[in-house]
Amino acid sequence: MTDRLYLRHSTDKQTDARQRHALARLIKAGAPVYDDPATSSRVLSLHRTGFQQLLDEAAVGDTIRIADAARLFRSVADVIALRPVLIRRGLHLKVESGLLSGIDLAADDAGTKMVVSVLAAVLEFQRDMISENTKEGVAAAAASGKTLGRPTALDEDQAAAVVAAYTEQGVAVKALARQYGTSPKTIRRILDDAGAREVSEPQDSDDQPGPTAVDGQEEPAVDPTVVVDVPGLVAEHLQDSGDEVIRCFLEGGQTIRRGQGYSVRVPAPLSVHVSMIERSSTGLMQSPAGRKAHRIHSDRVTSVRITD
Repeated sequence: MTDRLYLRHSTDKQTDARQRHALARLIKAGAPVYDDPATSSRVLSLHRTGFQQLLDEAAVGDTIRIADAARLFRSVADVIALRPVLIRRGLHLKVESGLLSGIDLAADDAGTKMVVSVLAAVLEFQRDMISENTKEGVAAAAASGKTLGRPTALDEDQAAAVVAAYTEQGVAVKALARQYGTSPKTIRRILDDAGAREVSEPQDSDDQPGPTAVDGQEEPAVDPTVVVDVPGLVAEHLQDSGDEVIRCFLEGGQTIRRGQGYSVRVPAPLSVHVSMIERSSTGLMQSPAGRKAHRIHSDRVTSVRITD
């Protein structure tokens, strides 16, 4: 009978150091370790790559040990799906420290089932409260005038230098873009915000031309709001990304069922969608399903940027 250790953290900015400390004795003894780094708790445990490997290698009588219950499950739905599998395979589940350390959470009795279900409900409530507080924080930030979304490509000093170089030295837009490692469109935006361009210049061949005012119509917003269907796996990863703005827009989206999967239809500024791609790129590259979901999401955002 073998102790098998399971670790999980939610984002690529987090680590499993605390979990390894709690399980240090078992790790030192050579117990096998399985982990799911940068994996949202919204992904059911049975669908995670690391935990699936653990189940594949576990034998009857083995014990799964975790630093705390939230590393493995954080919703009632997860517990309902998980416990029958563990019971059927004859596996034990134990939290290494704390109030639950003496309980086999996979025991097939009514008392344990009740304890685990209540625990899962509390953990799910905690997660929902974090989400609710995040939404309130975003609303408060917007009300106080703070800028939401992806940070600007250049800071204030760099933007001032760009304007000065353009107006005083006559440096071309493309030359400024190369100098600051950004796109000509970004440079034009900075110049237009500063009122440095009285007449629009011809667009460069390497830059997608944007619509201009015709017959008195207003030009479109610099950062337009667009609707993108975010694949469910990407949305689940981003829920724990640590970016309050992204989480707020995801929670305001509409869930669209597609066969056995789903997407979240999210209306948001284009910069937010681009930020979603950047934040999910690392964590989703660790599995074929994650890479496919990231590619689909990137293609959808790219098509919106091209047609916008």
